Amino acid sequence: MAPAEYAILAVTLFAAAGLQGSIGFGAGLVAAPVVGMLQPTLLPAFVICLGAVIGLLSVVRERTAIDIRGAGWAMAGRIPGSLMGTWLVVMLPLEMLTWAVALSVLAAVAASFIGWKPVAHRRSLLAAGALSGIMGTATAAGGAPMAIVLQGQEPARVRGTLSAFFLAGSVISVLMLAIAGQVRAEVLITLAAMCPAVILGFLLSGWLNRSIDAARQRMLALGFSIAGSVLLIARLLLF
Repeated sequence: MAPAEYAILAVTLFAAAGLQGSIGFGAGLVAAPVVGMLQPTLLPAFVICLGAVIGLLSVVRERTAIDIRGAGWAMAGRIPGSLMGTWLVVMLPLEMLTWAVALSVLAAVAASFIGWKPVAHRRSLLAAGALSGIMGTATAAGGAPMAIVLQGQEPARVRGTLSAFFLAGSVISVLMLAIAGQVRAEVLITLAAMCPAVILGFLLSGWLNRSIDAARQRMLALGFSIAGSVLLIARLLLF
């Protein structure tokens, strides 16, 4: 990449790390489209490795607030969900699958706005983890189901639990990609070069978090869930 492209990527990852450090998800939503335009060969490994780095930083910072049991139930759902997502990608047209994912998230967000508040218990976390696995595998946008289930809880608990969930998932995905030979030197070198921007963005989120209460975090999470779905639909209609 040219120096100007590195600068664009650094600014993007700064924003992505700040967002995920504040609401617990969203880095891939911000970073993937820009990485795809600047250097498509970095996908998907770069964005998944980025998620692992931010997840690790978040887990360390929010370690006392993590709901270990909740993250575990969600992870138990994510593994079969990822396998189901792989099967659906093979069996269904990608356009049909993407429409189904986007409209499902929009329906859940709409229900949340009119008063539906899911309770984060074993069954809902298993279901959210499974849906996150399906969506993440099929569309690289898997944060919304977990964010919707955890909405309204104490902000640090939401960030910590989401971070633990996505860190575990990212590590598994990175290992699988590495075995398949998809984590190339180019990915690791670019990620290392971008680490200062990622760390600065994450540090900024620590300052922003002082003014984000449960209500604001809920609105941000729902808002970015909508944005992710709209982006998926726009990609279908425009490309």
